[in-house]
Amino acid sequence: MKASQSYRIASVLLLLFAAGHTFGFRQNNPEWGAETVLGLMRSIHFDAQGFTRTYWDFFSAFGLFFSVFLLFAAVLAWQLGGLRAEIFARVRSIAWALAICFAAVTAVSLKYAVTTPIVFSTLITVCLTAAAWLPAKTS
Repeated sequence: MKASQSYRIASVLLLLFAAGHTFGFRQNNPEWGAETVLGLMRSIHFDAQGFTRTYWDFFSAFGLFFSVFLLFAAVLAWQLGGLRAEIFARVRSIAWALAICFAAVTAVSLKYAVTTPIVFSTLITVCLTAAAWLPAKTS
C-alpha cells in the first residue's frame, strides 16, 4: 500500500469519526441512568470569566472542539496524501506528529471511551503510522 492510499483511508475514517462524534456525544441513553447528572449539568449556572455558563456548556464546547480537531485532521491527512514525494519527505515530521497525536487519542479512548471511538481511533492510528512509516518515494 502507498502512503497516499493510507492517508486517504485515514481521512475518510476521520470524517466518519467526526460526524459520529458530533451527532452522538451529547446523546443520552435512558438505560445509563445519567439524566439526573445531565439535568444538573444543564441547570446550574455560574459566572466564569465574565460569562454565565453551565457544565453542559463546557461539556458541549469541549466535545465540539474535538469534532473541529477531527475535521482538521481529515483535511490534513488528505493533503498529506496528495503531496509529491520530495515535498512529503520534507514534512515527514508533520506526518509523525499526526500519527503520534492519534496514538494518544487511541490511548485516551482505551482508558475512557467505548467500542466505537476505540475502533475508529485505532484504525486511524494504524493508517497514519503506516503512511508516516512508508518511504517518501511511495507517496
